[in-house]
Amino acid sequence: MTNQERKLWNIIRNRQFYGFRFRRQFPIEPYIVDFICREKSIIIEIDGGQHNEPDNLRYDNERTKYLESLGFKVIRFWNTDIDNNIDGVFEYLKNIFGV
Repeated sequence: MTNQERKLWNIIRNRQFYGFRFRRQFPIEPYIVDFICREKSIIIEIDGGQHNEPDNLRYDNERTKYLESLGFKVIRFWNTDIDNNIDGVFEYLKNIFGV
């Protein structure tokens, strides 16, 4: 896990986030998602700067469309969001999860 993934994991692991269960590095063939809450069908991805490159943007868009076609909502945060605004990330997640 990256430092940012560890930081978020420390907030959401062991049902610490309002009782929701998250899994990390969860396989959904042909992909592996950073975090998933199967109960709410929500996937959380943490992206670094390399995801801004054109080929990676296309790949991420295709991946997101595929995951959404399976019924998941995909939420993406930048590493800088985790590093500089973890409280904002937490509040955003609270809104998405309806808590």
